[in-house]
Amino acid sequence: MDLPKSHLMKDIHILSLAFLLIFLAYGAAQNLQSTLNTEQDLGTTSLGILYLSFTIFSVFASLVVRNLGSKNSLIIGTTGYLLYLAANLKPNWYTLVPSSLFLGFCASIIWVGQGTYLTSTARSHAKDNDLLEGAVIGDFNGEFWAVYALHQFIGSLISFALLSGGKEGSTNGGTLLFVVFLCVVAFGAILMCFLRKGIENSKREYEHSGSGASEHSSLKSLCRSLTSALSDVKMLLIIPLMAYSGLQKAFVWAEFTKYVVTPVIGVSGVGSSMAAYGAFDGICSLAAGRLTSGLRSITAIVSFGAFVQAVVLILLLLDFSITSGLLGTLYVHFLAALLGIGDGVLMTQLNALLGLLFKHDTLSMVSSQGGEDIIILH
Repeated sequence: MDLPKSHLMKDIHILSLAFLLIFLAYGAAQNLQSTLNTEQDLGTTSLGILYLSFTIFSVFASLVVRNLGSKNSLIIGTTGYLLYLAANLKPNWYTLVPSSLFLGFCASIIWVGQGTYLTSTARSHAKDNDLLEGAVIGDFNGEFWAVYALHQFIGSLISFALLSGGKEGSTNGGTLLFVVFLCVVAFGAILMCFLRKGIENSKREYEHSGSGASEHSSLKSLCRSLTSALSDVKMLLIIPLMAYSGLQKAFVWAEFTKYVVTPVIGVSGVGSSMAAYGAFDGICSLAAGRLTSGLRSITAIVSFGAFVQAVVLILLLLDFSITSGLLGTLYVHFLAALLGIGDGVLMTQLNALLGLLFKHDTLSMVSSQGGEDIIILH
């Protein structure tokens, strides 16, 4: 039974808002790990364990999502973020390390579930309303990534507001911050429960790929699908773009803030520059999604985003900088905004491109978790 257009759009609004709430809390907590949990590099080590776990579990995440369904995977995935934030209330090796391992698993299924749910919703919407599938996929991805990109902006502002009144590394300020974040993630998890199961029928999606359910449920089938995708010329051409998308995020969060922002406007300026980055990231994600109509539009939009980020990299390579006064502050925020524009374009268009080129292979993605882009095949 077809769902009304308003209900399909409502589910995208709910999905986008839920991810915004979850990742504004997690993203801010992630940014603070190297500052708050400094003893024996606990914070940095826990993040390394988290992303190693995430990478390994991502290979098998589609099997989990296939059996649970997208909605159930999204709901279960939120538990990892709740546990990780709770561990930060009493951070030590016995709380952060196990919670990081579990979050790696939860992150893998929540992102595969997101990709499956959003793409199947877009296709249903296009079919029910006789619309161009590419345009709808781009539009839905644009809305999701625009809202999601705001997590950097909002999370940075909350962290600044709750921590700025105390001393660096203040226990009381940190405790209050993580309690607030726990409440925010809990609300995001509750929102996930309002998603409609009728939109996504993951087993039906897999049946459309041409093989029986028993074959697809096997690890052997998963390995065969992965090998097939990596031998596809289209996928091989897209992988460098996905790798660049992850690398440019890592550059912004680590190198740009440390070597460009801090020397000019100090540590206190990192929050405002990342807020500018997140704001322009969100605006351009929404705009790029609205402009997507097919392969040609994606090519043009991605080229524009690459050009914008190339301008920033060239300025940095030429060591062009303004290191004093208001102009210096504006210059750093201008560079952050340009980097945000490029990221917004890449995130929206790469997801739309994969949805268009591999629509018959039921492909989902685990995207931009801490600068890592990982492909998951069903």
